[in-house]
Amino acid sequence: MTTETRHTDARSPVTQETRYDDELAHGLLSADENAFAAVYRRWGSLVHTMATRSLGDTHEAEDVTQQVFLGAWRGRNGYRPEKGPLGAWLVGITRRKIVDALGARTRRLTVIDTVAHDSDGLRHDGGTPDAILDRVLLVDALSRLPDSQREVLCLGFYQDLTQAQIAERTGIPLGTVKSHTRRGLHRLREAVEQGLGDENAA
Repeated sequence: MTTETRHTDARSPVTQETRYDDELAHGLLSADENAFAAVYRRWGSLVHTMATRSLGDTHEAEDVTQQVFLGAWRGRNGYRPEKGPLGAWLVGITRRKIVDALGARTRRLTVIDTVAHDSDGLRHDGGTPDAILDRVLLVDALSRLPDSQREVLCLGFYQDLTQAQIAERTGIPLGTVKSHTRRGLHRLREAVEQGLGDENAA
């Protein structure tokens, strides 16, 4: 085998990979669902790893990963192959979604601080002891929920947003909002019931 042949063979896997990526990009632009599924298989792990490292929370990383690929599908006509490979375009979307998630986390903490402040005020006004206790138990139970569930429930409880409105405001897919709501309410109910049981026992 000549040196030239060996060099050709060494380059061929890269060439094949580039050709495959080009085919996936073409399929995505053509709204081919099978191609989209292949795109997810090809880059899903990379996107999830980036999100996990930046956010430090696997649940948030899963949400970001879902948002990245939904965003890629919905915004596929914005991809320009001549400006760079598909993988780089997805990485760009991932970075923006991570920034959005960090911003949502900041807003979420602000909401929690506001709720906690409101509950402090209730201890000093004319509310009944039972009402004050319920509010304190609720705030305490909320504080123990995972960030993603707490954000959804706080937006629903304290800003009276529907699940569709929460999805629109946070950028979290509606199905994920519903899942967080269901799981959060279940854990919230258990926590409050346990707190009431401890109070009665005392």
